Amino acid sequence: QVQLVESGGGSVQAGGSLRLSCVASGYSFSGACMSWFRQVPGKEREGVARIDNDGITRYSDSVKGRFTISKDNAKNTLYLQMSSLKPEDTAMYYCARLYCYSWSSVNRGQGTQVTVSS
Repeated sequence: QVQLVESGGGSVQAGGSLRLSCVASGYSFSGACMSWFRQVPGKEREGVARIDNDGITRYSDSVKGRFTISKDNAKNTLYLQMSSLKPEDTAMYYCARLYCYSWSSVNRGQGTQVTVSS
């Protein structure tokens, strides 16, 4: 059974940092393409970062230069280091296993809330 469990969300002031973690199980994590999405109620889901099975990372323009996605295959864990946080980064953040080279998700976690106050 595939499971993705996020943690690390919370409340932080603008300019602060958080690191999100996502522990994966039930599939071959090392060969997987993974991503972080975020969603605000009433708005479309936004893919903010992805890391493909060749190690190449991509970011949305809204987070480029501030967020870093990484994965530790030995720990089956995906990370999102978020720095210089802005109030507009407030959202529920989800990790997802992707179909490689697309933004379609195979599985996703339950999410972790990030709230940035000004």
